[in-house]
Amino acid sequence: MRRSIPLTAAALGITLALAACSGSADPADTETSAAAEATASGTLTMWVDDTRINEMEPVVAAFTEETGVEVELVQKASGDIGKDFVAQVPTGEGPDIIVSAHDGLGEWVNNGVVAPIELGDKAADFSDSAIAGVTYDGKIYGTPISIENIALVRNNALLTETTAATFDELVAQAKGTGTPFSVLIQQGEASDPYHLYPLQTSFGAPVFEQSADGSYTDTLALGGPAGDAFAAYLAKLGTDKVLDLNVDGEKAKQAFLDGQAPYMITGPWNTSAFAEAGMDISVLPVPSAGGQPAQPFVGVQGVFISAKSENPVLANELVVNYLSTEAAQDMLFAEGGRMPANAASAAKVEDPILKGFNDAGSTGAPMPAIPAMSTVWAFWGATEAQIISGQAEPASAWNTMVTNIQDAVDKV
Repeated sequence: MRRSIPLTAAALGITLALAACSGSADPADTETSAAAEATASGTLTMWVDDTRINEMEPVVAAFTEETGVEVELVQKASGDIGKDFVAQVPTGEGPDIIVSAHDGLGEWVNNGVVAPIELGDKAADFSDSAIAGVTYDGKIYGTPISIENIALVRNNALLTETTAATFDELVAQAKGTGTPFSVLIQQGEASDPYHLYPLQTSFGAPVFEQSADGSYTDTLALGGPAGDAFAAYLAKLGTDKVLDLNVDGEKAKQAFLDGQAPYMITGPWNTSAFAEAGMDISVLPVPSAGGQPAQPFVGVQGVFISAKSENPVLANELVVNYLSTEAAQDMLFAEGGRMPANAASAAKVEDPILKGFNDAGSTGAPMPAIPAMSTVWAFWGATEAQIISGQAEPASAWNTMVTNIQDAVDKV
């Protein structure tokens, strides 16, 4: 049953502000209790992409049923949400809330279009990587709702167990099956730094340094002796034909479907095709190549509030106090099948494939959301391609890449 709405948004905002200033209770608890007792009039507009709008519909319907606050869902192309958010919020035409991947956060903050939020104790309900993904310059800007990352996928028809402690041992074990490929890692003409990142981090060469709170700085960390060692390893993988620039994403996927490799490093976006083909697969962490943990990039899908929302209190009630809850994230999982960011909700997921990805990404690194990241990809991929193909001396090419990236970062 919908509750009546006796207060205006402004009145509720004043109530919350006075309660927070009293010092008699935790602000998050006060805000929740105030919102539970009274809801404000108004409608929220939320932008959602076409892959999430169906799963979000019943969730916001439940929110409306509980609070009386209407939420208008507007479908946008995923590639348009971030840029349209930046363009429209300053004009007053943008949404109250967006659902988006976290990697545009730095641009949104720099353009003043996204508002920080106070998760308070609720932050402890999420993994460190999920919170780091929605954190920028020490402030939290969104509620994480799902996470995804790459991992090692095994074809159980070719191998029934993985005993390798290192990536080299994994390659040797895979070659013992006699398949055309050992471990498929999609490449393409410009290589693929994203899919190679677990191997790179295992050498202690992450792309940027992170602060104590998990947010990224614009200080490069992929150079030095660790970077040189990874570059030499890339050259080795190219010489050994583990990596092949001719094998792009589609070719890698098809080769795995055809049983041409016992292993593939990929994400959950491909495993549905494997399941539909009747394959028996397992999902495992990527073994270390350089002696340190192999950390894949973790993508965090979050819900963010516009800095110019006409109903900031109501937006906060939906984003902070409702979508952060175990119940809401249970519902999102039931509708969309994506691994919840809420730890208690994720712990209830029984699908062994999703659990495997979650375990592999539990110590992963959130994709950097800082503007400097946009300068990295072209130099990074081109250099890796040169090293893998044997066209460049590894350490020299890698050090030149670091210099070029630093020059580009300094201009951001």
